[in-house]
Amino acid sequence: MVIIATDSAADFEMNELQKMNVTYLPMSVMFGEDQYLENISISKEEFFERLKSDSHFPKTSQPSPAMFEELFENAKKNSDEVVYLPLSSGLSGDYQTAMSVKNMVGYEGIYVIDTLTCTGGQRLLVEKAVKMRDEGYTGAQIAEKMESLKEKTVIYTVMDTLEYLFKNGRLSNAAYYIAQLGHIKPIMHCAANSQGKAEIVSKHIGLNKAIRYIVDRLDDEVPDPEYPFYVMYTYDKVNAYKLVEKLKEKGIEVSEDRIIPVGATVGAHIGPYACAVAYIKK
Repeated sequence: MVIIATDSAADFEMNELQKMNVTYLPMSVMFGEDQYLENISISKEEFFERLKSDSHFPKTSQPSPAMFEELFENAKKNSDEVVYLPLSSGLSGDYQTAMSVKNMVGYEGIYVIDTLTCTGGQRLLVEKAVKMRDEGYTGAQIAEKMESLKEKTVIYTVMDTLEYLFKNGRLSNAAYYIAQLGHIKPIMHCAANSQGKAEIVSKHIGLNKAIRYIVDRLDDEVPDPEYPFYVMYTYDKVNAYKLVEKLKEKGIEVSEDRIIPVGATVGAHIGPYACAVAYIKK
């Protein structure tokens, strides 16, 4: 049997994971002394409600080594294969921890893929891996496909505010003040060509101009129609719907079931009211 596994940064809902038979390793999120397992003891909406009101800035942490050990040891015992698709190594130590535990277990049937992506990009890879598993491909064949497909994942995010990058120390006080004063909406990009790191690639005055930048990028990074096209949002869909309307003008229809919420792992850094696209490019 081939086991497909991922962490909570892929932003699936629990019922989706169960339907696809995907093993789930949750990230943890902490507000002060209060610790939660993402999507298990705190929902996406509950997280953002607390993010907006709590005096403590949240801290997120990767799945524990014990979770990996249990998954990998059981696979070894049962002669199963595991394809694990974690959050990008450019954003988390999840990949490195999984690799360390794999080496400790000493089983060749474990394939840990550095996805170099997050949220909707992870989702796209997991969905393809599940499809291949269900079609009878081996873990090795799925892993090989993931290594090539991850080079084509694209994510662009419009952040409504830089407040949360400022709060977690990734932005200077002066830069934050200027951005707030000028109503700057930054564009964040995460892809293989940036080693899976999240980088601000453009800044625009106002949401409409920022959304236009993302839509115009599709001319250079053309979506592959073989794969789903996702729009993501944090906390509220209002800006996601604005993005969907602009995409429609471009000839890209995004159905309601492909507008997906982003959870704590990424949302802690980009804050509420962000919107984004995730797709596989040709």
